[in-house]
Amino acid sequence: MTFVASICPLFGGRQLTLAASTLRSSVRGLKGQSVRLGLHNLEKNDSLKGEIAEMVANAERDSTSDRRFLACPLSARKVASQLTRGRNLEQSKTYLLEFEAGPGVLTRKLLNTGAHVIALESNKSFLPNLESLKKEFENQLEVVHSNFIKLDGNPYALLKGELCSETLFNNLRIFEVPWTSDVPLKVVGIVPTKDERSFIWRYTYFLYECSSIYNYGRIELNLFVSERMYKVFVAKPPDKKFYQALSVLWQTACDIQLLHKVPGSSFLTTSRKKSSRSNSVNELLYLVQLTPRKDLFTDFLTTANSKTFISMVKQCFGKASTKLHNKLK
Repeated sequence: MTFVASICPLFGGRQLTLAASTLRSSVRGLKGQSVRLGLHNLEKNDSLKGEIAEMVANAERDSTSDRRFLACPLSARKVASQLTRGRNLEQSKTYLLEFEAGPGVLTRKLLNTGAHVIALESNKSFLPNLESLKKEFENQLEVVHSNFIKLDGNPYALLKGELCSETLFNNLRIFEVPWTSDVPLKVVGIVPTKDERSFIWRYTYFLYECSSIYNYGRIELNLFVSERMYKVFVAKPPDKKFYQALSVLWQTACDIQLLHKVPGSSFLTTSRKKSSRSNSVNELLYLVQLTPRKDLFTDFLTTANSKTFISMVKQCFGKASTKLHNKLK
């Protein structure tokens, strides 16, 4: 019998149309610092630029960390096309969870493909715009105030009233499916560079333990990561610079595919450091698809002994010059 993930009718309802609001076309961030606009590839729409910049400037006042947002509609359209290609959206009922949705540029393009989207956003300043999108695409979009980057990262989260994956998925009525079933949910989002490595390591353990989001099946991650992290994902020996424990663990667990390279000029950043803003405009972000393998778990590798496997792999990379035989003694 085939099981499929089901999401009860959160997206039901009539379609509404929302008139676009008029916002200022030039903004400055907190303490007079300009929000960095690296939007050379934006469609020629000054009003749209102003709306996006205004939203990010407002969010910057409430933010304590640097964030990037896909602000170029052309790039967002390409990304949305990559994420939904080869699918009959009406039949497959494709569900995408977009975390840190921000101003909703990618959100809108995903909705335009016919996909059903769950938009997670940690900054309350962005919620009104996302709620407006929900009214416009009422049968396709659900908006949740939540920080996916920190999801299940704190064992005392429930005591602090923070949202955990179990509560989030239960509220969205996303149910567990067998590991060998089709991908029940596609997750997409930008991982902040400063949190990148810790985020990937946390999800490494989640994946091998079938905990957190992976408790619900083979959840597919589509992450915007730095060039360095992408090279780590795909590195092979004898590449001593990038081939490391994370390379082995993710190549073992997932099919890894590069979907798109997006120039930094397509993003908007809230960084207040001029050097960081300049660097972010010049660098590429890599959209990497990580699809867990159906045959990951066997009689030899199980969720019960996966921590031992991870520890063994990490130990093997502890001292590159040491013989493997000596490390495994």
